[in-house]
Amino acid sequence: MAVTGNIRSERMEQADAAAERYRTTSTERQHIEQQLDAGVRFPDSQAAIAARAARLLDRQGVPAAAAVESIREDALDVAAANERILGLSKELQAWSFLPRGARAARTVARISIRENGRELPLGTGFLVSPRLLLTNHHVLPDAATAQQCVVEFDAQVTIDNAPATSVRLALDPGTCFVADARLDFALVSVQPTADNQAPGDVFGWNRLSAQVGKLVIGEPVNVIGHPMGRLKEIAVRDNALQVRLDEFLHYKTDTEPGNSGSPVFNDQWEVVALHHSGVPEKDEQGRTLRKDGKVWQPGDGDDAISWVANEGVRISSILKHLASMSPNPPHPLFALFSEMGPESGLQEAATAPQPLSVPTPGSPGGTAPRPAHEAASPGVGLRARESAFGGNRHLIFLHGRSQQDKDPQELRRGWSAGLNHGLTRAGITPIDPADAWFPYYGNELMRAIQQHESVPPSFEEMTAGRVAEVCAPAGPARSTYEELIAEAAGNAGMPREELVAAEAFGGALVGALQRQLSWLAAKTDVDEWLIATTLRDVAAYLDDPGVRDAVLNTVLATMPTSGELVLVTHSLGTVVGMDLISRLAPELDVSLLVTAGSPLGLDTVYRRLLVGGPKRPDRVEHWVNTWCPTDGVAIGCPLADDWKGELTDLAVDNSRDRAHHIEEYLAHPKVAAAIGHAISAG
Repeated sequence: MAVTGNIRSERMEQADAAAERYRTTSTERQHIEQQLDAGVRFPDSQAAIAARAARLLDRQGVPAAAAVESIREDALDVAAANERILGLSKELQAWSFLPRGARAARTVARISIRENGRELPLGTGFLVSPRLLLTNHHVLPDAATAQQCVVEFDAQVTIDNAPATSVRLALDPGTCFVADARLDFALVSVQPTADNQAPGDVFGWNRLSAQVGKLVIGEPVNVIGHPMGRLKEIAVRDNALQVRLDEFLHYKTDTEPGNSGSPVFNDQWEVVALHHSGVPEKDEQGRTLRKDGKVWQPGDGDDAISWVANEGVRISSILKHLASMSPNPPHPLFALFSEMGPESGLQEAATAPQPLSVPTPGSPGGTAPRPAHEAASPGVGLRARESAFGGNRHLIFLHGRSQQDKDPQELRRGWSAGLNHGLTRAGITPIDPADAWFPYYGNELMRAIQQHESVPPSFEEMTAGRVAEVCAPAGPARSTYEELIAEAAGNAGMPREELVAAEAFGGALVGALQRQLSWLAAKTDVDEWLIATTLRDVAAYLDDPGVRDAVLNTVLATMPTSGELVLVTHSLGTVVGMDLISRLAPELDVSLLVTAGSPLGLDTVYRRLLVGGPKRPDRVEHWVNTWCPTDGVAIGCPLADDWKGELTDLAVDNSRDRAHHIEEYLAHPKVAAAIGHAISAG
């Protein structure tokens, strides 16, 4: 029992530290309680309330039309208007509150340890990326402890209150284990599922944000966990944030031992804190008290303690700690950290200091043949084996944005794995990844864009501004970027009155551009950063001839010179691919063009293409466009209504957290079958 004994001891140390912080903030807490008693609903600073109101409007937490209608009833100044918006959020929840909560709950797992032939529950953890799970340091104090543990997802009851079938996975501390005792967190990698999927791709994961405005004093919080090792439970809304410290939050909610490591959510199901301890009641001598008022003794058990509040570690503090780890050169784990999403502020830290290595046409690895089995250098595309598909038919994978500093070999394997999944479901023989061409332009795109951009934003700048403005390109591309967002929001059904309402409210709380982006993200449930950065790069590519030429020349450097092409493109790659067709050698024909997750349905895009508008290029024999209704980048689809010529639109149902992923698109049997038949024809 040595491991569990040590964990229990550290848990009590954390509780004592929480009690001391609670004691030192007693004056502040009393002042807050007096304001609450006097009818002040949100006794927080005006700056905090303003940031919260802006985020609520930005993220559709409160419909702008409802906010404006409420504010019109009275002549309110900006401060009172902000508080009115927060009041609407607290009083009225959209129907999506329940399914979003259910989705968040799937990311939460029970952690147990194998000790002396038994499994003992230790606490709770939750996924914060496809592969990483966050919990407390006192739950997983070191990698050796994590190695003995198992995590259990879906350990809960069904809608009929019968026990669900849970999924048990091992932890993988050898890949990633980062912990800090002061902030009481541990971040650990989780092994893939039995069918080799990342856990987050199955159960979803929480997008952590270092930005301000997620919670103010007086707002409710929600906690999901496994108290006392029981099946998953939830404490919803009958609670409130009491005090906000620099690194911790104090709040009231019903929790028990075992909830250690649980996510603490706001009403929009954003993680605001990592629950780590209850706050025990103390007497004047600093001794812990029981519920009956007597002094607690270790043998009494944790459930006998009189808990007066709860304490969580602020998520922004954890993210800042991770961002500070050996920033130059980057920490080796930053590649994993970057999977936590752009709003974490860790993606910039992962890639910014790394130099780009990009080939030029005619350089070794650019046009010179290189065996496909050789390891690729950074920035170098991959050629297929000469014998692939008979030698005269070529399968080309053309990637989208955000592929800089990635290994083309690994990317090609990922595309091939998705396609092979779909081919197997369609009853067609899978392909060998070495039989596909993989032109790689990720580094060249970033280099070309950065030549026209200012200094990349810092961690603080990345996490402080609104997404639409932080991602906006400099120069002429700014106008195209704004057009793309506005058109996409309109295609997503944003009513004219919603935009007018937001602007009539003054723009001081939420700008029109951010309103449009937030509407689009809320409508499709795709991350704002993914949409904004994709449209930013599309705008830069379309508006800057230097960027366009650099990308196309890099792609052409790794292309066959004769034969028939099966050109499979994704995201920004669909735009690049459409331009590429006009520059192909005369000896090349395109027997099949596949566009997946494409923005080609936006007038702002197709007006700027080299083909001169929405018409299928004459060199394309067949065209299949596949799109997912919840993919915010493909919001202009289907294409057949706008594009002239033969075109097959295939709508697919990608998983919610991977609506824009190419592997999801290729795994659909109809999409894969079209490619499989094309590469085997003739």
